[in-house]
Amino acid sequence: MHANSPATSLRIDHSLRAFVESNAFNASILVVIVVNAVTLGLETSSTVMAAAGPLLQVIDRAALMLFTVELALKLYVYRADFFRRGWNVFDLVVVSIAWLPAGGPLSVLRALRILRVLRLISLVPQMRTVVGALFSALPGMAAIVAVLLLVFYVAAVMATKLFGGDFPQWFGSIGESMYTLFQIMTLESWSMSIVRPVMEVYPLAWAFFVPFVIVTSFAVLNLFIALIVNSMQSAHVQDREAAAAAEQLAHDERLEMLREIRELRADLRELRASESVSREVKRKR
Repeated sequence: MHANSPATSLRIDHSLRAFVESNAFNASILVVIVVNAVTLGLETSSTVMAAAGPLLQVIDRAALMLFTVELALKLYVYRADFFRRGWNVFDLVVVSIAWLPAGGPLSVLRALRILRVLRLISLVPQMRTVVGALFSALPGMAAIVAVLLLVFYVAAVMATKLFGGDFPQWFGSIGESMYTLFQIMTLESWSMSIVRPVMEVYPLAWAFFVPFVIVTSFAVLNLFIALIVNSMQSAHVQDREAAAAAEQLAHDERLEMLREIRELRADLRELRASESVSREVKRKR
């Protein structure tokens, strides 16, 4: 009985791993996440809450219980390896936040329940690729942000000195100038609300604002897009290379198995031939 216990436990572990990694299990969790996202959105409507508030709360609690069971199964199956995968840690943090008490001063945590919807990122491979590309682009984005901040600082100092005296509400200090320049960079009411009134006093002000818009809105910001696109392309290439490497590894393993099978068959034929010779010698004796 005790001799079979390790084997039984091993079979259970393999069965649970196969269940947790199955497409049906992941698809079920995906459906629960979508349903939970819908219910959390409906809870923001006072009319819906008045009509079906208790039902929505039951669905929300049931979804949280299912997420907890899912993570418990993964912790049991993967054990320490669970924490080596960033997406598992992300899921654990999101679900743990939902279990925090939401009464009194912590009532704001109820709004954080919507973070469970972000678990779609960890379940959908395409979303994981996009997020991975964004994270891989962060070092390059930091350099671009540094350049953009340098341009903003230089432009803010110039704008404060040039226009601060007549337009203190926009360019009275470096902070106000940087905020105004940020609005100009976003092209939000920049011409009629800011630049044209300034040009009524300083007709040549366009020589400052137009190059600033070109540099920030059309040049630097496009670098962000180019960097992200390049990172996504690199991520797709890495995924294809990883898939090709896995396929090649599986192919090599199949070839190795076939070679070993052929060797076993050859050994078996030699063994049978040897046994036939032995029987023939014995018969003649």
